[in-house]
Amino acid sequence: MVIVSLIPIPYRIAALTHEEHALYEYPIERLSGVIRDVGFRCTACAKCCTRAFNGHVFLLDRDVAAVREIDPTALEPAPNPEFCDQNGTFYVSGYALRVKDDSEGSCWFLENGRCRIYNRRFAICRIYPYMLHREPDDKGKVDWRQISGLDQHGEYDAKITDDECLTIARETMEYEHAFLAHQIAFLECLHDCFTRHQLRHVQKIYDDRMRQYRKGAPITIMVYSDGQLEKQRIVKGDVPR
Repeated sequence: MVIVSLIPIPYRIAALTHEEHALYEYPIERLSGVIRDVGFRCTACAKCCTRAFNGHVFLLDRDVAAVREIDPTALEPAPNPEFCDQNGTFYVSGYALRVKDDSEGSCWFLENGRCRIYNRRFAICRIYPYMLHREPDDKGKVDWRQISGLDQHGEYDAKITDDECLTIARETMEYEHAFLAHQIAFLECLHDCFTRHQLRHVQKIYDDRMRQYRKGAPITIMVYSDGQLEKQRIVKGDVPR
């Protein structure tokens, strides 16, 4: 298995740029048709609002700004930082929504099974479970993925109008474009930072520091946000500071 962080940054930028170009060429009518055929309707089961079911909620810059207005303590560096330099400092591409310390890893804004900021929910929350990016399936075949958690939540085969399908497809593609642009900008920023300061990713230090972090040791993470790297000092289960 290839460790992604060991792939040179310029190669990663090139791969993401290629993905971005492919996304531009993807027919929006095709995604709209998938949305219509699936007919997903939310039943407010709140599964998608837990880390146990859905990993983490990555936030675009505009969403980070909104969280800072609503409740700054709801932010945390996205999990699984991409890089660690020879000095033991980690680097991650952005912020995620903080989760609660419960068995499911519930979203910070989830109360009694309902989102308490639903009318101000964030980009990825609005489009979920729709997506549009390429990834391998269980057999390793790389293809476009359009729906997350199929048949695992919500209801299906609902009647969705063509106009509604097209609106959802546009919002989904807008998010995916913004996400790719953010990832490319992060890598470009990091490449510049590493070059100027003679830094490099060291996998052994990454692994050692992560083991220490899981045992309660603090770590320093540089989080990419709004075009720059922000320093955070965190301890497992604590609020970033």
